Parts: sequence; structure tokens; C-alpha cells
Amino acid sequence: MTPAFWKDRRVLVTGHTGFKGAWLCLWLTRMGAKVSGLALEPDTDPNLWTLLGLKDVQSHICDINDASAVAACLAQEKPEIVLHLAAQPLVRRSYREPIETFATNVMGVVTLLDAIRQTPSVQSCVIVTSDKCYRNDEQVQRFGENDPMGGLDPYSASKGAAELVTTSMRHSFFAPYAAGGHPARIASARAGNVIGGGDWSEDRLIPDILRGCLGPDGRVVIRAPNSVRPWQHVLEPLRGYLMLAEHLTDKTPGADDGWNFGPDEGDTRPVIDVANAVVGALGQGQIDIQEDPNAPHEAKLLQLDSSKARQIGWAPGLDFSQTVEMTAGWYGGWSSGTSARDLCGAQIEQYMQIFGERL
Repeated sequence: MTPAFWKDRRVLVTGHTGFKGAWLCLWLTRMGAKVSGLALEPDTDPNLWTLLGLKDVQSHICDINDASAVAACLAQEKPEIVLHLAAQPLVRRSYREPIETFATNVMGVVTLLDAIRQTPSVQSCVIVTSDKCYRNDEQVQRFGENDPMGGLDPYSASKGAAELVTTSMRHSFFAPYAAGGHPARIASARAGNVIGGGDWSEDRLIPDILRGCLGPDGRVVIRAPNSVRPWQHVLEPLRGYLMLAEHLTDKTPGADDGWNFGPDEGDTRPVIDVANAVVGALGQGQIDIQEDPNAPHEAKLLQLDSSKARQIGWAPGLDFSQTVEMTAGWYGGWSSGTSARDLCGAQIEQYMQIFGERL
């Protein structure tokens, strides 16, 4: 990544009030970018966006499918780069709210790209989907970018569909595929299971573990201890998105495609390993396994092949133990009174130093 590339760049982050979006906005502002955001209000209390207090980010609170509001935001902010993170991100909620999930995760992509193709300032756009976009038969394989899209639960299916509409819109309306198309380059990014400080979402492993560890009885309930996921710290895929956006803006041949950003093979672990590691790092909590035979379907095995990302210079910088240590350390610091902004800022700088990068 080239921090100097981002200085004074006009960047729009959709989903900026979410966990990953808030981390990304802080990182961009620390590199000197002129950041705007488009999202709904945060849906948890506490939430990282509010705790960071990023007053220099121009915040537009609206639905990603409000076409007139999206178009007005783009017209006002005139972004050069768009990083699309707005989504309904939870598998279990997708069973309760399938219409909202498909509308946000699929039509939201269409609405945004349709607005971008009418906005001359945009040079590149990264559409963030999910590692769950692949058709998962739960065989022992690592999904590569050319594997079929799919998904049985509404969330996974919506992310597979988001990849399909991204490809369709790119080839229909954007250069170099569409004759006379908008010159912006469009790519999609698929990350693994992201963890890190500042996430309080429902039905997510790390927030559930932290709520248990720091709760009155210290009990951590684990519902799927043997599910295997590609765990990674939030800064890992965010760096991938930023690097990909740089290549798109510079019109690197082949960058406008789908990309995996996942951990190394040895860091794909079962849920129980993560729970034990976080409890151990915090030094408190007791794990209580309560498997639910009637729980809605979620894939038990999911692994990514991210070797293609080496073509743009990306590789993981943190191993499993470092990822857990940083995550637990963040929550430990926050519960002891350190500000979220100081914690995130320190971890961003610590992470960038791994690659010899400086703000």
C-alpha cells in the first residue's frame, strides 16, 4: 500500500457506520484522504463509529437503495474512489429478514453502480462481498476466485448474487468492456471472517465471547464449536481493499476482477480454537458449549485461496495468535478506559510497520 497515494483523495465509504467501515474511515483520514460516508445509523450501542468521533468525515445517513439520495451524495462529494461496504452482514438475521437482505446486498450494488456510471469524478470502485459468496459443498477445498457462486442461506446467496451483478454491471456499463462506457474500473473483494476491536454485532463470535467474558458470570456460550472459518484481523482485508483500489485507479490490467483476501492456510481454525484463544488472552471467562440441533443452516467448513492477491502485492501480515492478541488487547484496553480512537490508531500504526509503511 502507498499511504501517499491517499493524501487529499476524495473517497466515499458506504457502510461507514459499521464495524469495518469505521476502521476504514479512521485509516483513510489518518492518511490524509478527504472521506465521506453513506450508511444507515449504527444499529448497536456501543458502536465503533460513534466512539471514534470522526467529525471530519462527511456523513450521509440514508439507505443504499434510495437511488435519489445515493445520486445526490455522489454529486455533492464528487468522490474519486468508492469503497462499498454497506450490507446486511449477518447470516442469522438473513433468515429473519430475507427481503431486506437481498434488497440491501444485491440491489444495493446495482443502485450504487448505476449512480457511479452517472458520476464523472469516480475513477474506481471496490465492491466488498464475502467469502460466503461461493457455492459451498463443504468439501476440503480452498475456494479460488473462479469457483462457482452460490449459497444456501439467504445471506450467502445474496453475496453470490452481488458478485454476479457486479460482473454484469461492469461489463455492461464500464470501460474497458462496454463501448463508450464510464472509465471507472470496478472490482469485487471477498474477505474471510473478520475479527477485531470495536465489533458489538449480534450473533458474531468475538462480540459474543467478549460479552460473556466481561459479563457478571463470565460464561461464554459457543453454539458451533467445530465450524471452520478463515479468521483474520479487520486490518488485513481493509489493506487489501485499499491496495486493490490503488491498482484500479492506476488502471493496472486485470485488476477489475474478483479478489480473495483471506488468511494463510494454517490460520483457518475451528470456532473453539478462537474461543479458547480469546478467553486465554483476556485471562477470564469460562466456555459453555451449547450446540443447537435446530439452528438454521450455516456452512461448517469454509476456506479461501488468496494466492491471486499476491499479484497486487497483498499477503497477510498477522498470524492467528497475533490476530487474537490484538483483538483481545483492544477490548481489554477499552474496558480499562482507553479511548477507541487511541486503540484503533495505535493498532493501525503497529500493523503498517509490519510492511514498512508509515502514515
